[in-house]
Amino acid sequence: MLKRIALALVLAMGAVTGAAAQDPDLIFKKSTVWRALTPDDKLAVYGVDDPLVEGVACHYTTPERGGIAGTFGVAEEVSDISLSCRQIGPVRFKERFGQGDVAFSERRSLIFKKMQIVRGCDAKRNTLVYMVYSDRPIEGSPKNSTSSVPLMPWGTEAPAKCGEWLNK
Repeated sequence: MLKRIALALVLAMGAVTGAAAQDPDLIFKKSTVWRALTPDDKLAVYGVDDPLVEGVACHYTTPERGGIAGTFGVAEEVSDISLSCRQIGPVRFKERFGQGDVAFSERRSLIFKKMQIVRGCDAKRNTLVYMVYSDRPIEGSPKNSTSSVPLMPWGTEAPAKCGEWLNK
């Protein structure tokens, strides 16, 4: 049992990748549960750019716990996260990627849970597909949300082909 806990801590504290290094932009928050003496529970909307794909932005909405545990940053956040990604300019790939590679990641609890936005390519439809989910080192959550970004011409530029950028 102690070995499992130690392994979980090591995995949770793993190296920070380029995808996890980006700070999301807070767009706005909206209270959902009023609390008299402590902060309210809220829904928060954030924006992030795909670090490997110029011209694609994602917005996600996530609940944030208030109360005493939320005030001290020890509340475990629930896994209910929605996601919307769109093409916001000409799409340019910076490097090759694999199906399901992490585009953004952040911790959702003090130690164990993290939220991840992963990227894939539907080459047949020339569409980037993003999925958000949360996981723990030992048990995950089936709650998820998916958003598709069909790659379209932008101005006079022909659309990029995501299938040409997949690791084989």
